[in-house]
Amino acid sequence: MNLTKPEYFNSRELTWVDFDSRVLEEANDKSNPLLERLRFLGITQSNLDEFFNIRVASLHKLTSVNYEGTDSAGLTAAQQLSGISKKVHDLVRNQYSILFGKLLPKLSRENINILNINQINDRQKNFLDDYFHQELYPVLTPLAVDSSRPFPFLANNTLNIGLMITKNDDAHKESFATVQVPDTCPRVIKLPGADNDFILLEEVIKYFMNELFVGYKAHDMACFRITRDMDVEADEDTSDLMKEIKHDLRKREFGPVMRLEIEAGMSNQILNLLLKEYKLNKEGLYVVDGPINLNFVGKLIKQVYGHKDLLFDKFTPYYPKALRNQTMFEAISKSDIFVSHPYDSFQPVMNFIQQAAHDKKTLAIKMTIYRVSANSPIIKALKEAAQNGKQVTVLVELKARFDEANNLHWADELERVGCHVIYGLVGLKVHCKLALVVRKEESGIKRYMHMGTGNYNDVTAKLYTDMGIFTCNQEMGVDATNIFNMLSGFSQPPYFHKLSISPDGIRDYLMHMADKEIENVKMGKKGLIQMQMNSLSDTLIIKKLYEASAAGVKIHLIVRGICNLRVGIPGISENITVHSIVGQLLEHRRFYYFYADGDEKVFLSSADLMTRNLSRRVELMFPILNDNIRKHLINIYKILWNDNVKTRLLYPDNTWGHLRNNKKLLNSQRYLIDNRKKVADDLLNDLFPKKHRSKIKNKFTPMRSKNERKL
Repeated sequence: MNLTKPEYFNSRELTWVDFDSRVLEEANDKSNPLLERLRFLGITQSNLDEFFNIRVASLHKLTSVNYEGTDSAGLTAAQQLSGISKKVHDLVRNQYSILFGKLLPKLSRENINILNINQINDRQKNFLDDYFHQELYPVLTPLAVDSSRPFPFLANNTLNIGLMITKNDDAHKESFATVQVPDTCPRVIKLPGADNDFILLEEVIKYFMNELFVGYKAHDMACFRITRDMDVEADEDTSDLMKEIKHDLRKREFGPVMRLEIEAGMSNQILNLLLKEYKLNKEGLYVVDGPINLNFVGKLIKQVYGHKDLLFDKFTPYYPKALRNQTMFEAISKSDIFVSHPYDSFQPVMNFIQQAAHDKKTLAIKMTIYRVSANSPIIKALKEAAQNGKQVTVLVELKARFDEANNLHWADELERVGCHVIYGLVGLKVHCKLALVVRKEESGIKRYMHMGTGNYNDVTAKLYTDMGIFTCNQEMGVDATNIFNMLSGFSQPPYFHKLSISPDGIRDYLMHMADKEIENVKMGKKGLIQMQMNSLSDTLIIKKLYEASAAGVKIHLIVRGICNLRVGIPGISENITVHSIVGQLLEHRRFYYFYADGDEKVFLSSADLMTRNLSRRVELMFPILNDNIRKHLINIYKILWNDNVKTRLLYPDNTWGHLRNNKKLLNSQRYLIDNRKKVADDLLNDLFPKKHRSKIKNKFTPMRSKNERKL
């Protein structure tokens, strides 16, 4: 059976645009609070910006060298760019249709107004007059273009106003000029005289523009924005990777332009000048019928006074009772521990490192860092551990895209206090989420681990759905030690006892497990595969899923974003059903399940099923060995699969539609938020029966908020 036909696959990049369209549907969903709908609109913008920075830029590189190869769907880079342009132009039109047709009128009815300069009253005009002259005027830089002043360099995603200026005493002397809307000033300005009247910064600058060109008249003013190629890969064949990445960060700012967004009504004279300057055709041009760069809505939402009713209800992640009155090491010694963020607090993860840093029995802490917050408590704890004489080894992945500068800073900070810092591996990104604590106890050396599906980032842990376990399983501990020896030296373990590692190991193991499901079905037994991931694009995995489906294995997939797999192909993928959940939280967990003739196997992983993750990254997949946790995870997946509010279903024609059925409405994220206390305590009551719980007060546990203590 030939399972590699291009018609059996979707194009990765085009399915990504479909995902962003699903996010945009949330901005149009009346069941979402109004300000949250506005927030979803802004998310689609930031998603698009990064997509052009990286993915569109990569395709342009291929076309620039006349590369004629095709993707799994049989499309050349040029064909993909053409398809992207069509889909994204439609998406942008929908963005502004929703903004002006739905959201702004509804906001106005709530007395939340984004005004233009003609709508403001005298008091507000006086306020803006003072604001312009005292705050804005000193930082604005008018840039004219003529024979002695070349076209200025404009940075990625900066908002600029293009205009023509004519000399007062010579109407025939006309020049082009630009003024950058400064990032150092708030884009959204709150006006006096009303609780929630706002105006955008560019409107103010346009109003006072003539004051920047004394002796000239400014006209034909319109905003524009360019998006550059930010996909710069470091040359890893270097003696100093940190120095090379710092150099590449500077070089990134000067990448070629991938997209030009212009305000509707821009004169052809300015438009043609910009297209020529940035060497763009009409596919890369986006005419925007409204404010350029919808990321401003996030700043607007933060300034709205009152109206909590227009936002999702806030919730405090639950800190399970069974972990409150004992140290993490006491708890892990009794049982593996499972945490599901953001429903469960991220505090146990932070406690694990913080307690190890101050624990007299701790000999060493080893950890991988891919993305952490700007004020990371985990980095702080690692530094304290080194200062307390612990051996601390941290792999800081310097090649984590758009976090390079942050990670460079943390690598330097950690080295200064005596930590052993590894910068990553040549040719591979280290994306696994693994922390190992080695303790000397009365019974000897003991290893404790945390492994997770998401980053060690206390900020995103409140927004992303991720899972992790703590364990002191001996075989996993040996595997974890071997992984760190592999990362820090040249060790190549011949095999792993329990853990699976990519490159290649995760793919090989998942395909092996799928083969077992195929064998069981051929023997007349039940075959079932259930998975959740962010993206599915690896051709070998998709072929194996097709093979399993063709053999009769039932396959349930929850894929948030990219999905190259097609459903409903006769004789091939008729047994595959694909859901996508887009809602209040960002679905980020990676879950892999196999029925295994009733001996159900469950794995969590840092890896999505993408070729880059499985072949070009160090990723980790770990089994769930505790029966209670395994059953708990299977139940969580069941809740997600039965979601019929925020789930979209993939159809054979590659469109997505809301899942509709006659069952009771279930919003899986809302259910898990509302029941987070019961869900966590039910599991931990099974793991820690009352008679076995320690009464020792955990002196290392930081004070929790009043709401958290109440829960």
